[in-house]
Order: sequence, then C-alpha cells, then structure tokens
Amino acid sequence: MHPLFPLLFAGVVGFMHAFEIDHLLAVSSIVTRRNSVLTAIKDGIFWGLGHTSTILVIGVTMIVAKCMIAEHTFHYFEAGVGCMLILLGLQRIWKTRQHEKNHALAHEHAEPHGHRLAYGVGLVHGLAGSGTLVLVVMTQLKSTWEGIVYLLIFGIGSIAGMLLASGIFSLPFSPKVSNSPRLHRGLTLLSSLLCIGFGFKVLFQNLLHA
Repeated sequence: MHPLFPLLFAGVVGFMHAFEIDHLLAVSSIVTRRNSVLTAIKDGIFWGLGHTSTILVIGVTMIVAKCMIAEHTFHYFEAGVGCMLILLGLQRIWKTRQHEKNHALAHEHAEPHGHRLAYGVGLVHGLAGSGTLVLVVMTQLKSTWEGIVYLLIFGIGSIAGMLLASGIFSLPFSPKVSNSPRLHRGLTLLSSLLCIGFGFKVLFQNLLHA
C-alpha cells in the first residue's frame, strides 16, 4: 500500500464519521432552531471546527508524548455525550413549549445567529471520539507528522460532512421550502425525542462498561 494512501483516505473517513447517529441527532436538534439554511450550514461548520479542535489537541498530545489514555476514560467521555444529547433534546422541547405559550412559532423566532452551541457540542463529540481515532493513527502511521496531518485531514472531512448534513436537516424549516407550523413542530418534537432516547442509550451503555 502506498504510504500516502492513509492520509488521502483520512478525508473520506472524516466525512463518513460526521454521519454517525449521535452526531446527526445533536446537529438536527441545533438546526431546528434556524429558519435559514445558510445559518444552519454555518452551525454544521462550527460543529466540525469544535470536533476537530478537540481531536487535534488530544491527538497531538498523545502522539507526541507517545502515550494512551486508559480505555475506560473514554467510556466516561461517551457517557458525557449521552448526557449532552439528553439535555439538548429537553432544552429544545422546553423552548418549543415556551414559544407556544406565547402564541408564537419557533421558526418565526429563530435564535440569534451565534454558533457557540454548535461549537461546544462539537468539542464534546471530539472528546469522546478521539481515543479510537488516535489509536488507529498511532498503530498505522509511524511518523509523528503523518499522524498530525491525518488528524487534520480527518477533521476537514468531518467539517464537510456535517456541513452537508446540517444543510439537509434544515431544509424543512426554511420558509422557502415549507411554512407549515404543524410540520415544524412535529419534526422538532421527533428530533428532540430521538435525541433524548439515544442519549439515555449511550449514557447507560458506557456507564456499564466504564
């Protein structure tokens, strides 16, 4: 196998990584707050930047120091992702209910265009997913620089993947596509409940193995 193949393949792996179910559920919960596809796409980019930031910090540290974090530690990180998913879902349901009480629709009062939430969610996801990725890098790539470049290309791929996913998820909430309040509320509730349910699954699975 050509030595550059793992580096070239890193972008593809990163792109596919963005479509893992916990990533999609978290970002779908975020983009239901938007009434603009462009703003939602920016959320996807910021998620990817947060995800890449954590992976680079942890990955570079582990590669340079040639050390590994104990496997059970990452189970706690994954459990943290479960808690985050639960909170995201609950918060979205609560905000939707608040809008309804005020006789206003969530899509008519889209949240400010800040992307701190998306970036923070990406940071948490990167923390949980960095262990397995770095282990692969350290066992397959001998050069420290190759390992760092792999992580960087992987991160770029994940940004591209989530950019696409967030854009697709936001389409039903764009006024240009649909102005149905019932559809918006139904999709928001469905996204939130899936987020909560999967969050509990991730939480308990990883606490049992920690």
